[in-house]
Amino acid sequence: MDTKSPVQTHTIKLSELKFGVSAKITALQLDGVQRQRLLTMGLVIGKEIRLRNRAPFGDPRIYTIMGYDLTLRNKDAEKILIEPLTPAA
Repeated sequence: MDTKSPVQTHTIKLSELKFGVSAKITALQLDGVQRQRLLTMGLVIGKEIRLRNRAPFGDPRIYTIMGYDLTLRNKDAEKILIEPLTPAA
């Protein structure tokens, strides 16, 4: 039996997501108003997210989630844990 998976699953921060890689949100490490704000914007556990673009110096970044674009600062993206679904190109 082959135990190797074509995509190794591991949890990383959203701010570490590479171009061309889709990921599933696994946790929000926020409380209170900040957590509610991100949930309202669609950052819900289990949703798929992809890095679409970034500013010239890397902050903020634009992510695509549920068919719309969402701009997040890296300080917020560092508090969102994801599991990459596709390997980096």
